[in-house]
Amino acid sequence: MKTLKNLFLFSFVGLLAISCGEKKKEVKEEAPVEETVEAVMEEEMAPNIVEVAVGNENFSTLVAAVQAADLVGTLSSEGPFTVFAPTNDAFGKLPEGTVESLLTPESKDALTGILTYHVVSGEYGAAAVVEAITNNNGSFAVTTVQGNEITLSLTDGNVTLTDAKGGTATVVMADVEASNGVIHAIDTVVMPE
Repeated sequence: MKTLKNLFLFSFVGLLAISCGEKKKEVKEEAPVEETVEAVMEEEMAPNIVEVAVGNENFSTLVAAVQAADLVGTLSSEGPFTVFAPTNDAFGKLPEGTVESLLTPESKDALTGILTYHVVSGEYGAAAVVEAITNNNGSFAVTTVQGNEITLSLTDGNVTLTDAKGGTATVVMADVEASNGVIHAIDTVVMPE
């Protein structure tokens, strides 16, 4: 299926390049066809962070929370971002009724604070995270979009996040690529101060 899609895309690009040849001469300020094609191909091949989350049933609670906090536009923007994304099971560890309470309009500010505490500006793959931890005597503090820090360390070879309240989460799946960053799935929701 992917091969057919690529074949169709390249055929379409070839046709586009041939049919736009004369128009390209008339309008000199347009981007070259090659650059435009690359942008279209990149956009079609790699979904953004929100689209990746929507496409994975393990993130359905996170997606509902992002929608309730009106963060879809932010996390769909250019970025890049590194998102430590709690799975449904991570949200399930919260005290009963917490998720439902956070999804109400009255809790939007609190929900936004919690969600942005899981996001770091910039794209940091697992190898970069491990290197930063190793080069900083076993732990590395990062400032989140929310403004507070999360401390990253290694426990039994896995990246562990320690939140502002001393709670911990473990990365259970790393390097889920998106067009505007990377997602690392975690097993517990971390909390800001």
